[in-house]
Amino acid sequence: MVAATGRAAVVKRRKLFALLSLFACILALASCGEEENGEEGGRGVTAAAIRHDAANAGTTIRVGSKNFTEQIVLGELYAQGLEAAGFEVTRQLDLGNEHDAQQALEENRIDGYPEYTGTALGSLCAVPAEDIPKDPAEAFEDARGCLARDGLVAFPPTPFTSSNEVGVTQQVAEAHDLQQISDLARVDEEFTLYGPKECRQRTDCLLGLRRVYGLKFKEFAPVEVDQRHEVLGRGDKVASIVFTTDPQNRRDQLVLLEDDRGMFPPNNSTFVVREEVARRAGDDLRRVVELLQRGLTDEVMQELNARVDLDGDDPADVAVAYLRQAGLVARSEDEEHE
Repeated sequence: MVAATGRAAVVKRRKLFALLSLFACILALASCGEEENGEEGGRGVTAAAIRHDAANAGTTIRVGSKNFTEQIVLGELYAQGLEAAGFEVTRQLDLGNEHDAQQALEENRIDGYPEYTGTALGSLCAVPAEDIPKDPAEAFEDARGCLARDGLVAFPPTPFTSSNEVGVTQQVAEAHDLQQISDLARVDEEFTLYGPKECRQRTDCLLGLRRVYGLKFKEFAPVEVDQRHEVLGRGDKVASIVFTTDPQNRRDQLVLLEDDRGMFPPNNSTFVVREEVARRAGDDLRRVVELLQRGLTDEVMQELNARVDLDGDDPADVAVAYLRQAGLVARSEDEEHE
């Protein structure tokens, strides 16, 4: 069993390496174009790689994150990428939920953190679920405008989206004939829904399930984010709020119930930074964020999450491996010959 697990991990890493090698080639081609335009000697970052600029050392950026794997990995990616560009970086990862992260911004304890467009609109900007645009670009523009009113800059988002979903095991789905969220209406008063404690007040969670789908549930049970899959084994009448980028979804062959009424909003990740810091950091900050995010597709983000949640790797190690494999920072000679 150990050997099989090891082989699976190797296959998975080779698959991601192939994806990131292709991404690195794309960046290299983009770099050639910039060289032809005379921009290779420009300040800081090129389209081919994150370049160190000593002038950035005078700017400190305090990077935060929320309290689950994907956020901590993203926090490390931003922190390490900014360090590679020469910025001074400190970390306050694992802050809590979005309100904890926003409070840290307001209290000047951090300068930026990764947030999701739908979460920003629904939870931070109090936009009703039915009013959140279904188009990711429109949702981002609305979120950017809302956050700007609080003196925050939201950079263009990642390709991947990490939305909430209602997950059940295959056995539960088959036993109760569940394919869509609206199917729960037949049995919801017998079901326990697990989710993070803030789920009660969020329109993309319990609050929305009640308003949009009319679901009542026998009980809502708050659970820590890292237990959102474990609780699905507690009975034949349980559902849990999971994320679309969770690697456990595929491993456990979970059924993600179709959001047939379009309740869950687009949830691409954006790096949110205090306006003062964004202005002080200049164009290099924008370029680094763009480079860091360009290759973060759904598949790649699932793989990075899997390296932490399934393989037990440290988020900082996962981040540096991504940066090297994607050609964003220099690789060692040994890595070059792998």
